[in-house]
Amino acid sequence: MADAVTPGPIDAPTDLAPGDVLLSVDGLTVDLPGRTGGRVRVLEDVSFQVPRGRVVGIVGESGSGKTMLLRSLLDLLPEGADRTWNRVLLDGADITSELPRRRLPAAMVFQDPMTSFNPLVRIGAHLTEVAQRFQRVGRRQATALAREALAAVRIPDPDRVLTRYPHELSGGMRQRAMIAMALLARPELLLADEPTTALDATIQAQILALLRTLQAERALTVLIVTHDLGVVAAVCDDVLVMKDGRIVEAGSVDRVFAEPRHPYTRTLLAAAPAAPDEPEPGEAAEGGDA
Repeated sequence: MADAVTPGPIDAPTDLAPGDVLLSVDGLTVDLPGRTGGRVRVLEDVSFQVPRGRVVGIVGESGSGKTMLLRSLLDLLPEGADRTWNRVLLDGADITSELPRRRLPAAMVFQDPMTSFNPLVRIGAHLTEVAQRFQRVGRRQATALAREALAAVRIPDPDRVLTRYPHELSGGMRQRAMIAMALLARPELLLADEPTTALDATIQAQILALLRTLQAERALTVLIVTHDLGVVAAVCDDVLVMKDGRIVEAGSVDRVFAEPRHPYTRTLLAAAPAAPDEPEPGEAAEGGDA
């Protein structure tokens, strides 16, 4: 693999076969329109691999390009953005020429579900719409799938939650419903953008445990954006460290935490508080008001 000090792929086993890598991106660059004219480069020559069935954390300070990287994978960039790549491989097949027409098998869990859900639409309508679109089923079956998805994310009384509006759910319940909606798209790659930022510490631990459990149960591959190295230590297998729109270090969590090779990574680790204990996958779901 490439030297982890320079922008490059994750430090994966040398015998990793192409079929073991779900997504490989080479040379991703994104430019946005500047506020006073011109162009602003927010991602520059970003290259990485995402091994199948692993949880990969993307960490760095605010403005480093973490969220923009996730959004670029789903073509959710602001109007006027320019996105270019050298090459994109999906399951070892070169799909560069098919983008953006071809949709990656990915779904996103957004940072703030309160602003991601339509406040005038019930939770059930959100979920059934996704099930109908991505699983090609009728409304009755879509409702059944939505109920199953809510149960899968450990929401008690799914039938009741299906009838609720987003503001009637607690923050943790809304985030669980957002994860359920993403699962209904049947993604191979789950993208999570700061999924615990707006939650208190107890609920954060529950959501992180849930993501890790779902990853194992459904053989998902997960990319999770966070500014919290404790989150990376608790749930991630690999980590990408970003600064100023570039990946400056990449590798397994064990290696990067034990032997950081880039000065910026060493600075982040030195500034971080002690990592919390890893949440137990079987930890009880939040029981707040729905």
